[in-house]
Amino acid sequence: MSTTPSNKLPDTTAVVIVGAGPAGLTAAITLADAGVDFVLLDQLAEGTNTSRAAVVHARTLEMLKELGIADELITRGVVVPTFTVHDGGRTLATVGFDNLPTEYPYTLMVPQDTTETVLLGRLRKAGGDVHRPYEITRVVEENDAVTVEYTDGTGSSGAIRADYLIGADGMHSVVREQANIGFTGDTYPASFVLADVRMNWPIARNEVALHLSPEGITVVAPLPDDTEPNRYRVVATVDEAPKQPTAADIQTILDTRGPGGDVKVLEVQWSSRFRVHHRVADRYRAGRILLAGDAAHVHSPAGGQGMNIGIQDAAFLGPLLARVVNGEPDTILDSYETTRRPVALGVVAFTDRMTKTATLRPLPARFVRNTAISLLTRIPAVRNKLAFRLAELANR
Repeated sequence: MSTTPSNKLPDTTAVVIVGAGPAGLTAAITLADAGVDFVLLDQLAEGTNTSRAAVVHARTLEMLKELGIADELITRGVVVPTFTVHDGGRTLATVGFDNLPTEYPYTLMVPQDTTETVLLGRLRKAGGDVHRPYEITRVVEENDAVTVEYTDGTGSSGAIRADYLIGADGMHSVVREQANIGFTGDTYPASFVLADVRMNWPIARNEVALHLSPEGITVVAPLPDDTEPNRYRVVATVDEAPKQPTAADIQTILDTRGPGGDVKVLEVQWSSRFRVHHRVADRYRAGRILLAGDAAHVHSPAGGQGMNIGIQDAAFLGPLLARVVNGEPDTILDSYETTRRPVALGVVAFTDRMTKTATLRPLPARFVRNTAISLLTRIPAVRNKLAFRLAELANR
């Protein structure tokens, strides 16, 4: 298998994985554990040091437990057992995760760079590693193999031949494009602000709070704060987000949409803007080429589902591919698409409904929405069903 990275890649391997985010790292771990030879490539010179996705749900923790790293990740995160929905100072719904049928009846808030650090440590423990920086320029499937052409950090070109290729290279996947796999969907009109801040916030740190308002949707969730107190993740829709939102920008959003009271943004530690798409790959497999993570599906951040189902993709695909490499029929790979693509379609539909419902602007529609949320979530079965869905336990 791939061990210490170097400027020289092997000419052949069983599996090439493109993209060393959470999905690619998870796939690599499962292959390493199965003793399958692989090469994991990433175009970045070093791993990202920004938090991006910050939610790990119960189903993902169950799968990470099988890899032996759930406990380590939990010690680095914040356990959040409650999800609340607000409109201004009014609480419309309180959804608890404590009754879920899982060892992990909560949401874990942990920055993505921390998740990737834990996954990379686990991969290295299994004897694997990441080769950086390698940019994929061409993918060709022929003669019962896949040839992956690349350029390295010095501009030198080369190629590696593999039995199979996993494209875990994100929304703008080169692997998906080279395989001529469509990416059907659309783009939301609003842009999103994403920021990690230090602030005074009146809502308890055991809650992820969703705030509805005519101006847009806002989510505030606690982040680990052992060395930097009062850290929170803020995600908000705005018509046109600034390229790098400032403390003043975040303060304005929270003053306009938040719960009122003592809200004071003290520092922006990291911020970004992005457009959100809701798309699913038309196929998850094209011969010897397979897709996982954001290369296969992207959607609204409502509910924090994205990174989670990407990790779950890879945890399903890796062992399946190992079985094929070790001699089982290639046809068993078809079950990857038939199992995982419906999950992505369901999540895209679910998060799309959440986003459209949360961003209603006309007063009559908002009144009906708020009344429905308040009444329905008083029913225990409805609350439990929503918690079960958010925790992704339906993906079992």
